[in-house]
Amino acid sequence: MNVLLIGSGGREHAISNALTKSPLLTRLYIAPGNPGTARVGDNVDLDVANHPAVIDFCRDAGIALVVVGPEQPLIGGLVDELEKHGVLAFGPTQAAAQLEGSKGFTKDLCRDYGIATASYARFAALEPALDYLREQGAPIVVKADGLAAGKGVVVAGTLEEAERAVQAMFAGAFGLSGAEVVIEECLVGEEASFFAICDGVRALPFATAQDHKRVGDGDTGPNTGGMGAYSPASVVTPDIEARVMAEIIEPTMRAMRDKGAPFKGVLYAGLMLTRDGPKLIEYNCRFGDPEAQVILPRLEGDLLELMLAAARGGSPSQRPRFSPLAALTVVLAAKNYPGTPMTGSEIRNLECAEAVEGVAITHAGTREEGGRLLAAGGRVLNVTALGESVAEAQARAYAAVDLIDWPGGFCRRDIGWREVARERKST
Repeated sequence: MNVLLIGSGGREHAISNALTKSPLLTRLYIAPGNPGTARVGDNVDLDVANHPAVIDFCRDAGIALVVVGPEQPLIGGLVDELEKHGVLAFGPTQAAAQLEGSKGFTKDLCRDYGIATASYARFAALEPALDYLREQGAPIVVKADGLAAGKGVVVAGTLEEAERAVQAMFAGAFGLSGAEVVIEECLVGEEASFFAICDGVRALPFATAQDHKRVGDGDTGPNTGGMGAYSPASVVTPDIEARVMAEIIEPTMRAMRDKGAPFKGVLYAGLMLTRDGPKLIEYNCRFGDPEAQVILPRLEGDLLELMLAAARGGSPSQRPRFSPLAALTVVLAAKNYPGTPMTGSEIRNLECAEAVEGVAITHAGTREEGGRLLAAGGRVLNVTALGESVAEAQARAYAAVDLIDWPGGFCRRDIGWREVARERKST
């Protein structure tokens, strides 16, 4: 069958690599794609915000399934339009994508359905928000209600920092996404990412990972879209997984059905593993980036078959198979990220880096010009490695990173540090 994948980042390159392993696939199109996806499929110059154009392409190319990678087209209602015109799509409808599109919506849902999460309050005006901050004190978490490219969350260690964050959001730092602000209790514990594949009724546990949001080593500096990740996350034990499914994922599935917006696609729960058990930090309604880059290389099942089943409303009863190997990815970002990145610099020597055993490189923000590969975004490349342990995967990934010639980029040097420490302690 012919498949259209929507997106242009490292997540979509990782999804492309996984889809091409399926015997069901005839031809893979990626809109708009990037230089990396062009190596495994056909990039299409298509404005994905132009829904009629996407539908026309699907008809002309005989597309059997559309896979929507990033959040913005989901929140913009692309799946609704595709379904209206008889095109099968993997991903939630606009109403179901509110789980990511509005943090306030999700917090209210958690309150109404008894899902464990941080205590919170919602505000649409500055002064009441500041009053609440002063009542609660610090540390405290300030979030823009809407999408902010992974940057709309401030974990404030002081009241002054929290006040500055609230003031910036209401002053328009994140546009309409910050028109409403959610202020939350600061949870204590270790974070983990939990993924489930959903068909509107059932949720199938898929995989776990742990990402690194802060820009600097030692989890310092501002939040980013993610500077690296590893999978699996050993802190999500079988007992923890069972609690997450019973106390967080399944009640959410019930809630969305009750609201007339059954959830199909990937439900990605960002968790805090506290003394009292797992608590939901927030939901995403698609594969994570860079989590997809460490989860999908470990998948031994057929991703396309799984997506088709979920889109049709009939997920299998058995969870898919994953390799026992660990995977770790390091994000190479352009200098000055997460501020305005310095783009346009040339990247060399990727071939040598990809020759390292167990290593694959996915493109996140690149472009080709005159035979040269150039940086074209904030997060630019993902260097992913497999290994018998997270420590081995880490060593391979950084060996490959060190072979890349790119003075215009930087990375964290401690991705996977918690898991590597646990592995050393256990031996």
